[in-house]
Amino acid sequence: MARYKPYDYGQLRMIPVSLEEQLVPGTLEHTIHRVVEHEIDISIFDPKYNNDETGRRAYNPKSLLKTILLGYARGMLGSRKIEQACHENIIFMALTCGQSPDHSTIAAFVSSMQGEILTIFQKILLVCDRLDLLGGTHLAIDGVKLRGNASKQLSGTFNELQKKKERFEIRLKKMLEEHIAYDQEGSFGDTYEKKIKKLDQSIEKIGRFLKENEPKPGKKKKENKSNITDNDSHLMMTSHGVIQGYNAQAMVDSKNQIIVHANSGDSGQDDEHLSMMIKGAKENLKAIGKSEKILEEAIILGDPNYNSPTNLTTCVEENLEAIFPDTRFRKTDPGKDQTTSMFSLNDFVFNDQEDTYTCPDNKALTRKSDIKRKGKGYYRTYAAKETDCKCCQYQKQCLSKRTSKRRFLTVYYNKAVAEYARAMEAKLNTNDGRKLYGQRIAIVEPVFANIREQKRMDRFALRSKPKVNIQWFLFCIVHNLEKLANNGYASACMAATG
Repeated sequence: MARYKPYDYGQLRMIPVSLEEQLVPGTLEHTIHRVVEHEIDISIFDPKYNNDETGRRAYNPKSLLKTILLGYARGMLGSRKIEQACHENIIFMALTCGQSPDHSTIAAFVSSMQGEILTIFQKILLVCDRLDLLGGTHLAIDGVKLRGNASKQLSGTFNELQKKKERFEIRLKKMLEEHIAYDQEGSFGDTYEKKIKKLDQSIEKIGRFLKENEPKPGKKKKENKSNITDNDSHLMMTSHGVIQGYNAQAMVDSKNQIIVHANSGDSGQDDEHLSMMIKGAKENLKAIGKSEKILEEAIILGDPNYNSPTNLTTCVEENLEAIFPDTRFRKTDPGKDQTTSMFSLNDFVFNDQEDTYTCPDNKALTRKSDIKRKGKGYYRTYAAKETDCKCCQYQKQCLSKRTSKRRFLTVYYNKAVAEYARAMEAKLNTNDGRKLYGQRIAIVEPVFANIREQKRMDRFALRSKPKVNIQWFLFCIVHNLEKLANNGYASACMAATG
């Protein structure tokens, strides 16, 4: 008859554990430990503490930063989950040397890093450059829309919010009347009282917001919707519906997909973000010893959302070489039958003296409007005659479904910007240009996939742009640290120590 050794899951064992041995070289947690411990000067946090003579000792910023970075890498965006991991997970125990900071300490540390987060990002970028992970020849820029810590139900124009407040007041009045009736019958319950209290708080919150804030100006003299919970966030359309959040921007180097600059964004669209990203990238590259002209020598790649007067003006002013296709880009694919490809601005010839454009059928398009403002850009409109377009042999290539009678051209008013746009479009209409632009997806999209899907850093837990910006930098730092871990950082450390 078989006999087996007994086992009991309820027993306790005292096991000697070496915390340092839990951090295996080559892993992300080991890279976080080494980089924070040996590459980053944590003295930048010293001015925040004034406990040298009185008060209890503070947690070391190195320990807190390591814990937060690993927590974010594991998809733990809430400080309570990170606190729990410090009590239960041996890897977190190893990073903190057995210390267990509480959730309020963790949350306060993250929220207060506004002055230090950029320095930390630049130090890690310097390590990436030291390992030759930066190329500097091609940079891709894009934005990812992430949900914020705010409800879209609390968004609206000031007029809409005022009406919502009035509806709440009517509902509250009705509930109070019901309260009196229930109270007389002796059947009034705690649940009903909580609903009244919550509704009263909502009315007070909306009233205070309307009193303390101003309407948010938008394009075309329209008011943008404000949000009571986080007024820096935006209502944005995504493939999964409308969300309340931020359009987080990232500029990525092509060689190893290292993020060279990040920002949580100023609007729900990409058409005004290039200037901000170029300025930040220049500062970061200068901080690690790179030439200020490195961006002028690189090619900036972006999707059609970046093809705007504001961004193209930035390209001209900063002397950048960029490729931002327009929305008709796919319809003019040189690989397709050219008899069905749609004509673009580059197919029309501008006549400077007559101030007209000549179409592929050698007909003139005359100017029909003076300078008009669209967003932050200025345009002129040129139009063909209906009689010329009616019998034209190129109707299918020239007229869209929405424009059935004649062809219109909307042209940038700024001559330098218009010439830049035409040159960029001409480059895109070549096989080499399209092959170059095709690299954009492979450079930047996997970065967002890694952050959102693999690391589950798919939302912001903080409110207001300064704090959300800290969290977005931390997300990007986690990505760059993983690139270090996967590209021989551990080996470089071992070689350096002999």
